[in-house]
Amino acid sequence: MTKEKILEVRDLAITFKTSAGSVRAVRGVDLDLFKGETLAIVGESGSGKSVTTKAIMGILSNNGTIESGTILYTYEDKSEKVTKNLLDLSKKQMRKTINGKHIAMIFQDPMTSLDPTMSVGNQIIEGMRTHYNTKKKEAQEKAIELLRLVGITDPEARMKNYPHQLSGGMRQRIVIAIALACDPDVLICDEPTTALDVTIQAKILELIHDIQVKTGISVIYITHDLGVVAKVADYVNVMYAGKIVEKATVNEIFYEPKHPYTWGLLLAMPDLETNPDKLVSIPGNPPNMAHEMEGDPFYPRNPYALHIDKKKEPPLIKVSETHAAATWLLSEKGPEYSLPIELQQRIERMREEDRVYGTE
Repeated sequence: MTKEKILEVRDLAITFKTSAGSVRAVRGVDLDLFKGETLAIVGESGSGKSVTTKAIMGILSNNGTIESGTILYTYEDKSEKVTKNLLDLSKKQMRKTINGKHIAMIFQDPMTSLDPTMSVGNQIIEGMRTHYNTKKKEAQEKAIELLRLVGITDPEARMKNYPHQLSGGMRQRIVIAIALACDPDVLICDEPTTALDVTIQAKILELIHDIQVKTGISVIYITHDLGVVAKVADYVNVMYAGKIVEKATVNEIFYEPKHPYTWGLLLAMPDLETNPDKLVSIPGNPPNMAHEMEGDPFYPRNPYALHIDKKKEPPLIKVSETHAAATWLLSEKGPEYSLPIELQQRIERMREEDRVYGTE
């Protein structure tokens, strides 16, 4: 069965003008999103995750310039399939035809997303009234249903509340309800659980998954937390220094990682067997994107770096139909290597957990 591609990003490059000079935040990103599936974009702060998705939404800050690329979005319009390059649309056109209506976004902190001067109900119905001219009573009825869908008790009463009257978990649920109000095809979640405690975090992840199952919506998760990735993703793109350095299915990322940066991310994620005196971290710091880079940007932090890494940046090298990584270790002339012993032990523990709980 052929999967239906809903979003295709090719060769996306974005530069920001700052007082310190030009910052190349995104350097040629390719990604694909298929209908009904979840793509996780993983990486440290500053790797280009949020900037990539803000370009998809058309909400880059004014000092950002798209140097190259296409963002092709395919959707149904009046029973016809339409494909548009979103980069051809102005910010005004994006707000009118795409944002909220077809592609919606949940941000990290609900208090910066919600208008403190508007009631919860008015914020949910605003998109329906703007995009579809929905009658007020009908929009209010749908808003109440959405509040029920996202697990808000006594939704009729909550419609009259203001954001400051709600808890952090409830505010994030309200943000999800707003994002779903116009029945979008794509939901972008920018670290939607970072500001929440772990109990609420698990409930929000479960909620988004349940909504996805019910509606068939496609989801992009931006996160630095591989624990979240394990719970929600079908496919994973690992980003470093503005580029995707590994892309694969979620199982391939966790059980057969190929890029040393992915190894570092996996080792930095503690589990119950981790010795607290021996927590692993990736040495060094991410590169300064305002400086010209020669070779592989991960080279200074990579204990498995080769001499060629200092001179030439590796391309994505295919491992399988679903798996590729940008490391010279995979080249034909690359040396024999094995995963770090700690990572081998970690993977074996994960496999054992999967065998016990029946998820593998």
